[in-house]
Formats: sequence, C-alpha cells, structure tokens
Amino acid sequence: MTDYAVTDPATGITHATYPVATADELEADLAAADAAARGWGRTSTPAERAALLRRVAELHRERRDELAAIIVREMGKTLAAAEGEVDFAADITEYYADHIDEITADQPVDIDGDGTAVIRRAPLGALLGVMPWNFPYYQVARFAAPNLAIGNTILLKHAPQCPESAAALEKMYTDAGFPAGAYTDVRLTNEQAAEVIADRRVHGVSVTGSERAGAAVAEIAGRNLKKVALELGGSDPFVLLSTDDLDAVVTAAVDARLDNTGQSCNAAKRFIVVDDLYEPFLEKFTAAMTAATVGDPNDADTVLGPLSSLTAAERLQDQVDRAVEAGATLVAGGVRDGAFFPGTVLTGVTEDMDAYREEFFGPVGVVYRVADEDEAVAVANGTPFGLGSYVFTTDAAQAERVADRIDAGMVYVNLVLADEPGLPFGGVKRSGTGRELGLLGADEFVNKKLVRIGA
Repeated sequence: MTDYAVTDPATGITHATYPVATADELEADLAAADAAARGWGRTSTPAERAALLRRVAELHRERRDELAAIIVREMGKTLAAAEGEVDFAADITEYYADHIDEITADQPVDIDGDGTAVIRRAPLGALLGVMPWNFPYYQVARFAAPNLAIGNTILLKHAPQCPESAAALEKMYTDAGFPAGAYTDVRLTNEQAAEVIADRRVHGVSVTGSERAGAAVAEIAGRNLKKVALELGGSDPFVLLSTDDLDAVVTAAVDARLDNTGQSCNAAKRFIVVDDLYEPFLEKFTAAMTAATVGDPNDADTVLGPLSSLTAAERLQDQVDRAVEAGATLVAGGVRDGAFFPGTVLTGVTEDMDAYREEFFGPVGVVYRVADEDEAVAVANGTPFGLGSYVFTTDAAQAERVADRIDAGMVYVNLVLADEPGLPFGGVKRSGTGRELGLLGADEFVNKKLVRIGA
C-alpha cells in the first residue's frame, strides 16, 4: 500500500511513493519508543540530551540545501521560504538545548508546614505527533525538540505528501546520536493512527492541522484518557486603526497574508480597516497583492509558488466562487491556474456568508470597512477561530486596550512575522488548546510531580 507520495504541485509529477507501516513494523516502532522512554528518557541527563539536540540543530544547518530542496518538491514552498524554514527549525532545536536547565529544573513551592516541597518535571513517555504539510520542518521542531529535551520519546506521523522530509528528519535524529526509539518516523493510515493513540504505551498526542483532524484525534484521545495538544486553523484579523505610514502598513499586511503562499495558520487573513483609511488601504493593498509574482518556486523572484496540491487550489477556488455567489465583491485575482493561485482580494463579505467564518488557506485577503474601534473588535472576534491577531495603531493606550479585547492566543502590535523560539504559540476557541514553543511549550507533556519532604 502506498498512501504516502512525493508529488510536485508545480508540475504534477509524482517522484516517489512510500508504503505505510505494516502491523509488525508498527508494533516494533511502538515497542522501541516505549523502551527508549523507560530507559534513555529516564536515565539520560539534561546535559546529554542537550548535546544531542544541539547536534540536530547543526545537522539542519549542514544539510540546509538538501532539506530545502525536498520541501520545494513536496509542497511547492518557494526556495527562499524553504531555506528560512530550515534555519528556524535549527534555531528552535538549539533553543531547547540552550534552555534545558530551565525546562528540567525543580520548582520550589512555599509551604506552611516544616520541610520542603518542589515540583519536579518528569517525562510522560512515548508521544505521537501528527504533523501537517505546510511547514514540514518547523512544525516538527516545535513538537519534538522540547519533548526530547524533557526525556519523552517521539513517534512522528507526518502528512502523506511529506514522506521524504519526514525520512530526512528521522535520519538527522539518528545521525545525531539519539538512541533507537527516541525519534521514529511512522507512516500510518488514519486507522493505524487511532490504534497508536489508544495504545497503552503512548501517553499523549499533539496535532497540528485542520479542525476536522483535531476533533477526530481529540475524540480518540479523550476516550483513552490521553493528554492532547491541538494547534488548528486560524482566520487571524489584521486591525488597522491609525497610522502615520500607510505604505509600511500595507507592506506588513501583504507580507502577513502571502507568507508561505498564504498557507499559514497564523497568517493575517481578514483586514479590518477604519473608515477614513479604508479606501487608500484597499487601493494600495490590492495593487501589492496583484503585483506578487506567481511562478516557479525555485525562482528567486517568485513570491507565490503553487499551493500544496491541485486539490488545495480547487478547494480555495470553490471558497472564492461561493463567496462571490453569495454577494461578495471580487476586487482582484480569484482565478487559479492549475495549482497556482494569484493574490486575491475580496470585499463586501457579510455575517450571513460562509466566507465570514471560513479560513481561506491561500493568498486571499478579505477587507472589511469598520466605523471605529468597537466595531473593529467585534469583527475581529466574529469568527470561531482565535489563533493570532495583528493590531496597527499610533495610540499606545489603544494598542493595549484592543490587545486585551481580542479573543486570540497571540496579539502582535505594529509588526508581523515576528515569531521566535522563545515565544509561546497557540490559540483559543476552535483554533486549539495548549501551547508550543517557549518554556510554556516545554510544559505540555510533562509530569509535574510534587515531591514533599518532611523536616
């Protein structure tokens, strides 16, 4: 059975297929992950684990060209973006090596009685990660690195269109010196994944993906009393309330919308602009969106490569068409060419339309006109999602006020594309539960064990 395949979305050519695991192979992988968790995970020192992670970071940098070329081929990422992703994955991995003492340190607790009490962080054991196609290295790094730092072991199910990058990652962890079972690439059907989640040797599952995938995994995990962390969709608002440099704001808006060809959970997708700035913003934003070069992802001038697959482009086309049929205005773009999709701008989306609540996973920006701050916040919060958000204003007090009022896991004020390894990432509402990155991310799959000692 070959459900996993490398199909270049730019050409439609399938370069390689990979079989899913057999029942015997899966059992061997589960047994190895469990054994490594019981052995290496509990006997290795933080310093030993940090050294292994630091070597993984080095291997990302040493193999940068090879790794970047793989994901250009697998999901159409532009070469520059692919290289940047490899660099960021290396930085994340190195961050957890550098901060391992903070991650694993005992936390003293003040007590009324005699003696001492501490919270001691211990690994849970083997974990399953279900990862998406849009950031094949970055998404894995922010799950695997903190959990390996704590002593958990990883079974990593990557997206079916990313088997080559998944195999390259497993080889890096092996080449870095991690023991057998510490990090394992598993190619599973959905039915096999359900079996893994239910298996007594697996102690938690992390999913980055769609609402549908998150709900399905959470249901199985809940039935089996397993900890689950979910990073799901987003329809992040970009709220413009005031500016003294509209050109800079438009550049930030376009950068935030078109990053990764618009296929990013925390990309700005809804542009909410106060009345007096709406017309000039829309004009400049439309010009910049339509000027974004669509083409070969290996070309240095390309801004928008293909979407991840022909199916993804067809799905986005259907969303745009349905929005227009419901009464939205197509200002620019909106017509795909195979898997390629141009920068697209919609206006006139109203609350009664599906487009008001949907996530457009591609280079489509929806622009809203609002009267004031209160209406801007109402529109920003008017979706089922709550991942990230962006606020642009020259009023510092307003920035603080609006940041407090927006229902999201992250608020960025007067800047975009500012993720860092030490900043927690995650959302609320239907955007998921839990956090990744930073020290909060390292605390998701940990036994926070109380140790109370008498005088």
